Amino acid sequence: MADLIDYRIYGDDMQTVEIELDPHEGVRAEAGAMLYMEDGIEMQTSTGGGIFKGFKRMITGESFFITTFIYRGAGKGHVSFAAPYPGKIIPVNLTKFGGSIICQKDAFLCAAAGIEIEVSFTKRLGAGLFGGEGFILQRLEGDGMAFIHAGGNILEKDLKPGERLRVDTGCLVAMAPTVDYDIQFVGGFRNALFGGEGMFLAVLRGPGKVYLQSLPFSRLADRIYAAARFQQKGEQKGVGGFGIFGNLISGD
Repeated sequence: MADLIDYRIYGDDMQTVEIELDPHEGVRAEAGAMLYMEDGIEMQTSTGGGIFKGFKRMITGESFFITTFIYRGAGKGHVSFAAPYPGKIIPVNLTKFGGSIICQKDAFLCAAAGIEIEVSFTKRLGAGLFGGEGFILQRLEGDGMAFIHAGGNILEKDLKPGERLRVDTGCLVAMAPTVDYDIQFVGGFRNALFGGEGMFLAVLRGPGKVYLQSLPFSRLADRIYAAARFQQKGEQKGVGGFGIFGNLISGD
């Protein structure tokens, strides 16, 4: 059984979650996510259940080790965790999802002690070959609070039985285990090559809740990389003889 924890989320675009612990309560977190902790809180870094557990987390995009923060003091103790890039922290009560939720790789931020991070394989070959997350997703299991992170703004959708939603494969953050997940080809030569949305879409069929993100980290990284390449080319043109004109093109 997972520990019963209280929490508070601070911030807007770069959020943090502060966990309040009673004596002997604990919270598990991805290595490197901790922002601060008060006196009386003890860190315990381990594989969280043996070498096999550590390797399973690595497969899902997390680190081999996981850190548990246990409060050994009296009264209340607090520990805070920070989001790794601009976006939102989503609090998830796993009890409301029947004890588990499926989420994208590396989405896990922290959870009450007792929550397990497991591997979830996509059920269909097409989803595994062409989905933005590949064959392997994360499955968080337990009966307490878990916190996942996503980029940009978060959109919640409650799909009715049989209701279908098509989304960009990278924009899917998490879904209830009752949601059916598959991949569909966009269709049309011009749509596939020039539509700018990729060749495949994720097809979600209800019933169940779905969390979507407006800014997947891969999309953010692509924009930064493209801007850096443009800047570098502009500087090279300036050095190569274009002078002031080259700098104007590059934005300097």
